[in-house]
Amino acid sequence: MPLPVARSRDEAFLYLDLSPCACGSADTAWESGLVTVAGEPVSRYTGTCSGCGAAREFLFGLPEREVAPTRFPAFGGPEPSRLLDAGEWLWVADTVAGNAPAGGPDEAAPVLAVAVAAMEEVVKFVPPGQDEVPGEAFWTERGRRVRDAGPGRFRLDRLLVVRDAYRSLATQKTT
Repeated sequence: MPLPVARSRDEAFLYLDLSPCACGSADTAWESGLVTVAGEPVSRYTGTCSGCGAAREFLFGLPEREVAPTRFPAFGGPEPSRLLDAGEWLWVADTVAGNAPAGGPDEAAPVLAVAVAAMEEVVKFVPPGQDEVPGEAFWTERGRRVRDAGPGRFRLDRLLVVRDAYRSLATQKTT
């Protein structure tokens, strides 16, 4: 069975944050490196759960094209994620934007940049010529819950409005 592909280090770390240990803790200091599995190079992330001390390991296949980060965060290239589904990306955007610091735009900008990037990831699931994210783009329980709670939120026009609103908030400067 092929390993899930992490398109970038940022995507891998987000996936790890969303994949808690069996004890429920997501707090793990991860170390990463390349290893060979069945003759193929893979990314290996290892760490010890700070909650219970369990050893943790995740293996990811390498992307066809390396993603060269030009900004933070750099989740992936033009193709949709195969680690997180469309609903999970929207959940990330909602969660991050909802936790943006209220101290002012300068403090909120880095947090909102993550929300913008997560919204851009949701948009990647909309096939060319279509106007919404298709049902097969939701393969996790969390992703399906988000879709079921608001299926209209996955229409392309709404996704772009939300993305642009986060982008506008992220680029506001205090005067």
